[in-house]
Amino acid sequence: MAKELTKGIFITFEGPEGSGKSTHSRRIYDELISDGYKARHTAEPGGTALGEKMREILLGYGAAPINVKQEAELLLFEADRAQHVCQVIRPHLGRKEVVICDRFNTATFAYQGYGLGMDMNQIEAIDKIATGGLSPGLTILMDLDVKTGLERAIAEHGADKMEKRGDEFHKRVREGYLDLAKKNPDKIRVIKVNEHMEETYKLVRKEAYGLIEKHTSTE
Repeated sequence: MAKELTKGIFITFEGPEGSGKSTHSRRIYDELISDGYKARHTAEPGGTALGEKMREILLGYGAAPINVKQEAELLLFEADRAQHVCQVIRPHLGRKEVVICDRFNTATFAYQGYGLGMDMNQIEAIDKIATGGLSPGLTILMDLDVKTGLERAIAEHGADKMEKRGDEFHKRVREGYLDLAKKNPDKIRVIKVNEHMEETYKLVRKEAYGLIEKHTSTE
């Protein structure tokens, strides 16, 4: 039976490398579809034809990886986001669907801001242009220690450009995520990754469905 929302719901999944955000975001999407909701799963960088090209450059998947300076890297991430918001996210929200996004702007604040030490005010100003002020209704932050996360990520798909940046960088990213969650407790919910995937998913589902069901039409 189809379920209707009273408005579009935007939920993002964040976390350090290997935290399981992609797995859990996809599982929530699959369950929503099974339950009769209209939903879209997408990801950054990527989500559009332009974004896929950006992803190759930013994560170093090309045959000859490009050495991108951090200022250029920030602008590429934000260009990807601007296209993504305009082409994918806003249209689906406008149709009162659930949009599940694997990474969004919290990742930029954590990776470029805390991880690389770039000026947060500049990042926020550029990001505001890219998003047009769009903000997730909920961000689910999957938290896992850096060593375990990197081992999982590299075992699964090998090391991309981000994962090669070293433990100290990734520790700053994780600390940044947790600091952002502390500053935005109403929007960012921290899920401690359990060694038992089902237990972790129960916590993820509670947060996601808690928001979605508030805006599910009862008519």
